Amino acid sequence: FLDPFINRRRANDFIQADTRLGAITRERIRERTKAPHERQREICEDYYPCELYAYRHGYAAAYKHYFGKRRTK
Repeated sequence: FLDPFINRRRANDFIQADTRLGAITRERIRERTKAPHERQREICEDYYPCELYAYRHGYAAAYKHYFGKRRTK
């Protein structure tokens, strides 16, 4: 006779705790490090003229227009 139900004490044996914790840790690291285009978009959103330019031309073009080349006197 095979019981189709798993014993209550062994119900979570197939889940490996180390794998779950490792996945959670890697996800937290990914949340802390942002892609360059995300950082550029946030910088552009903080500068109002850049944000207005972005509505018409896109954030990549706006960032390049306002912050692409460093202006030195």
